[in-house]
Amino acid sequence: MNNPNFEEHIDINLQADAAHSTAQNTFLISLYGLVQGVGFRPFVYQMANQFGIKGQINNSSQGVKIWFNGSKETAKSFYERILSDAPKLSKIIDSNIQIIDYQNFNCFEIIESYSTEKISLLLTPDFAMCHECLTELHDPQNRRFHYPFITCTHCGPRYSIITKLPYDRLHTTMQGFVMCEACEREYSSPTDSRFYAQTIACPTCGPQLKWHIIADGNVVKSTELNDYRWILSRINRMLVSGRILAVKGIGGYLLICDATNETTIQILRARKHRPTKPFAVLYPNLRMLQEDTFVSDFEARELQSEVAPIVLLKKRKKEFEQVAKTINTNLTHLGVMLPYSPLLEIIASNFGKPLVATSGNISGNPIVFEDDKALVDLAQIADFIVTNDRKIVVPQDDSVVRFTKKYGQKIMIRRSRGELLNLNTEKKSEKIFISFGASLKSTFTVLIGENLYVSQYLGDLESYETQENFEKNLNHFIDIFNFSLENIMIFCDSHEGYFSTQLANILVKKNKIPLQKIQHHEAHFTAVLAENGLIENKERVLGVIWDGTGYGTDGNMWGGEFFINHQRFHFEYFDAILGDKMPREPRISALSLTYYLAGFEEITKSKFTAQEWNIYQKILANNSLKTSSVGRIFDGVASLLGLSETQTFDGEAAMQLEELAENYFQEYGYDFPESYLSESFNDVPTRLIIRGILIDIQIEKSKEFIAAKFHYSLIKSIEIIAQKMNTKQIAFSGGVFQNAVLVDLIIHHLAEKFELFFHKRLSPNDENISYGQMVLGMNKYKNL
Repeated sequence: MNNPNFEEHIDINLQADAAHSTAQNTFLISLYGLVQGVGFRPFVYQMANQFGIKGQINNSSQGVKIWFNGSKETAKSFYERILSDAPKLSKIIDSNIQIIDYQNFNCFEIIESYSTEKISLLLTPDFAMCHECLTELHDPQNRRFHYPFITCTHCGPRYSIITKLPYDRLHTTMQGFVMCEACEREYSSPTDSRFYAQTIACPTCGPQLKWHIIADGNVVKSTELNDYRWILSRINRMLVSGRILAVKGIGGYLLICDATNETTIQILRARKHRPTKPFAVLYPNLRMLQEDTFVSDFEARELQSEVAPIVLLKKRKKEFEQVAKTINTNLTHLGVMLPYSPLLEIIASNFGKPLVATSGNISGNPIVFEDDKALVDLAQIADFIVTNDRKIVVPQDDSVVRFTKKYGQKIMIRRSRGELLNLNTEKKSEKIFISFGASLKSTFTVLIGENLYVSQYLGDLESYETQENFEKNLNHFIDIFNFSLENIMIFCDSHEGYFSTQLANILVKKNKIPLQKIQHHEAHFTAVLAENGLIENKERVLGVIWDGTGYGTDGNMWGGEFFINHQRFHFEYFDAILGDKMPREPRISALSLTYYLAGFEEITKSKFTAQEWNIYQKILANNSLKTSSVGRIFDGVASLLGLSETQTFDGEAAMQLEELAENYFQEYGYDFPESYLSESFNDVPTRLIIRGILIDIQIEKSKEFIAAKFHYSLIKSIEIIAQKMNTKQIAFSGGVFQNAVLVDLIIHHLAEKFELFFHKRLSPNDENISYGQMVLGMNKYKNL
């Protein structure tokens, strides 16, 4: 059978034999990319009817396939319209059209999906509720009025409920809900917004809520699944009375309570074991949010997008604050979101005030998503639990983003619900590759064929439950793509103490497959290069990789790195002591940073008991492990300024230091008159910076001034090394670059002299490690 590529022949054929351009042929269009679960089949169906075309369409293991009859002229127009007018949530990464053996069609129809080929699909994320469903949700005349699971072709859960590919209702946890006659009519009607909507449901045939009463950490009573309006009213009554609820959402359970009630917040903190880490706040609408925070146009768009993430916003200074001060103690930024699901929309609009909406878990553990587990674990925190009978397959926290104040640079803090990362590598491989990421902010990455998938944020692998969650998500991924562990290669971090590395080692030994270990900061550098298409240009780009810690090739703990042309520069080493105690206690970083600086003992000695001081001095005198970590330098400076001696969550001290600097720059501008650095050095002189800070403390410079000068000195370190290496391109990665003030300063002072590259869709923190491992590991593999 001859299947010529349509694009190669159509223009010539039409011009050469215009008289036959109306002859009927059968064509096959193949579409690849994010084309399932985004309304593609209904879109093509409606367009086919506009063109008067007969044929059929289905989801396949590779994407979407369309068979139809028509002339070459009609086929060309139809094909071009599909590509140009594709649904906005879709992403076509490749397509082709072919003439195939003639088939006869009586109409155009959507046919049953099939899976006979190797699966090669981009996964579809969960989408926030669309405007049309929102309107119906609040319409008393609509049969889905206040129904918590309203959804349509263009919105609702996707990734969180997928059990198998290709994407169809049969392959989701909606399989068990048989459509009623009314839903069946909508599903079958080409003019309806729910035409071929795989998650279609209504109060008659769809998922239902269930109400559980908790006493002394146990479920004492549960209602039947039959009265969602009663449950919704009960939810509101309990929130008004100051109670804490665990509510099953799209990607897992959320703990919800009144964000204006100080007493309730303190109870939640005690039960959740979360003493100071900020809570996310759910506002019922944008108008109320704008009254409490500063919201730029791009922040408003992000909040109302199909992702609907948590966005970090600065609070307005008001005489009477609506949100409790203990929501974000010692910080001026709030993590806020708008309702993204119908259930959250009803709860928030009924309550009419801000609500805490934080992950349903004990701090340090992954989000709870299974009902049985929720009724045990969350019963220790919540007064009431609201479950539903739509199963979650893939748990996901809410995504978190922020934007810099001056230049509006987007920074991904946590990539999860709504932010799946699917990439097409354009280079197909028969072997399957898996990279296992780091320990904190864990993800894994899988390359199958030409498609590369970076998992959602999976948490810190320091807890056993997070380790289990990591394995479950990886196994689910293996199941839905239906591949074995025989023809694979694994990449992991070179740190043997990481659980992800240990898991990789276990799989390698068990299945006798090859393993490549990748240095942590090289993975960071590769990740930001790959995101910006700079892999081939790597030798001329300065990589600035700053984070908390990573095992270095010289046996020390890296974290303040500069890479260019096979050379490494770094922040001057200082002592790394007391293991995990050091990042938890900024005062220890302050002690280490000042240890060799005479004349400043009184500033640090007061932070310790006499016994601690004597013990730590002996440890420092005999210590051999060093670090260049900029993350620990931030901690130490925060401690020296009296902001934080111990911290209960990652980055707490650094966030306080950033906000001090922001206050200064907002008042005086981003130009700064002086730095703690001289104009000449090889490695960045850490002690010189700290000495300058200590002198400024002694002469009683303001904390805001010192914080600003410290931030500006970091920018100067980048500029000096970039000029020294004669490069014009700089790329940034590592958790330190979640600091919005630092990023604004980089752009303000360096953008005119250098071409700057930041992460786009990935977070600069360790979430990007698995992606960097994959790209770097693949390049090394090709050279083996």
